[in-house]
Amino acid sequence: MKTINFGDISLIEFIKRFNTEKKCIRFLEEELWENGEPISPYDPTSKVYRRGDGMYRCKNTGKNFNIRIGTMFEGSKLPLVKWFYALYMITNHTKGISSVQLSKDIQVTQKTAWFLLQRIRQTFRQNPYEKFDGEVEVDETFVGGKNKNRHKDKKVKKCQGRSFKDKVPVMGIVQRGGKVFCKVVENTGWKELTPPILRKVKRTAVLYSDEWCGYQKVISKVYKHHIVDHGHGIYACGGAYTNTIEGFWGNYCKRSVYGTYNHLSRKHMQLYFDEFCFRYNSNKVTIGERFCECIRKSKGVRITYQRLVA
Repeated sequence: MKTINFGDISLIEFIKRFNTEKKCIRFLEEELWENGEPISPYDPTSKVYRRGDGMYRCKNTGKNFNIRIGTMFEGSKLPLVKWFYALYMITNHTKGISSVQLSKDIQVTQKTAWFLLQRIRQTFRQNPYEKFDGEVEVDETFVGGKNKNRHKDKKVKKCQGRSFKDKVPVMGIVQRGGKVFCKVVENTGWKELTPPILRKVKRTAVLYSDEWCGYQKVISKVYKHHIVDHGHGIYACGGAYTNTIEGFWGNYCKRSVYGTYNHLSRKHMQLYFDEFCFRYNSNKVTIGERFCECIRKSKGVRITYQRLVA
């Protein structure tokens, strides 16, 4: 499959490049079809006829189609020019873009902009079976406002420390010098934290974590495990530290939540953390490569609004 890479293109240059629907369609065809030649989504072995209106016809099934069918763009009434702008903004802005701001930029309702962004986030889904090796750090964070900042009638009792009564726990695994993986979990007990680590991290890896007991019951028996005692003010001891994952929480997650998204519901939180992971994992590639990767992953990830809010 031919890949069109346009490097670190600026927003102004990007808009000039994709300023018509025809240019956007041609780009999708070059990216998603072998050599840019049409392939029927209904029968890949079928001969395809070109129609005069920009559509294609599958000979074996008699159905008409275009490049949108079978992708996240299917069923959308928005022009691809607006889709491409949203893709550029969410993949390349350091802290993402809110649905309110996007709705103003492309002149749609906030509801439409939110749905569009959620459909794009489907392409950011992580591979839970991609293995990490070498030096790996594990940690968890909690998403939710501070109790002291809440109104008196909304304060929650006994929610200090690692309590998740009023917050959502998220587990993170990062390979030093490599990728990061996040999973929203029900709680921080060892039964909840252990399975993702066993699936994601090879047994030959060296694991680093804080002193939380959720990592010690099983993990210490399986991996070579080093502990950093944050409770006693020890944050590094030689090569034992969790600064990499802590930096990810602060720079990629918390700043996006505080500065752009403000509020994340538990129901959709995994999609947002998939976005944060995508941004971290692709921080060494060009803007064009990041954009093209999102386009290539758009096949087979369409989701309807009813399913999203169900």
